[in-house]
Amino acid sequence: MVKTLLASRRRVRLVGLVAGVVLAVAVLVVVQLVSDAGRTSASASGQATAPSVPPQWQRPAVSAAELVNRSGVRITQVALTGDGGLVDLRFQVVNADRAAALHETAHPPALVDEATGAVVNQVLMNHAHKGAFTVGVTYYLVFQNPGNWLRHGSKVTVLLGNAQVEHVAVR
Repeated sequence: MVKTLLASRRRVRLVGLVAGVVLAVAVLVVVQLVSDAGRTSASASGQATAPSVPPQWQRPAVSAAELVNRSGVRITQVALTGDGGLVDLRFQVVNADRAAALHETAHPPALVDEATGAVVNQVLMNHAHKGAFTVGVTYYLVFQNPGNWLRHGSKVTVLLGNAQVEHVAVR
């Protein structure tokens, strides 16, 4: 009787162990599927694409110095914040009349990761500057960084107004 009881306990332990392993594998599979689905849906919504700037986002490529002439702003910083979940883009207005192009809805601001093609374009809480820009003032846009696609040291293409500046390092 004691042997039967011990054998029964061993079977219960073995079944419990097997069930635990199966459950752990199932959870990992579900997490992977959800992660892949999130990336796929982000790709379909225009947030992540092939490793080049998608046609609907392309603008004339200019140097950082030419951005000042074309859009009236100078990029001062692209940096991660919020434990990597946010990207802070700061720019200083040099020419307020030219900077007005940043308000055009046809050319929304965005960041494109040059390694992966991920397009980060969701501005936090739809924050957008309204009204006239002031020369010498530094303004900012805070983007959501879904999945922490952009990381310290990433090279991005910054799309501001009617131009894009390539190879900007993320701090």
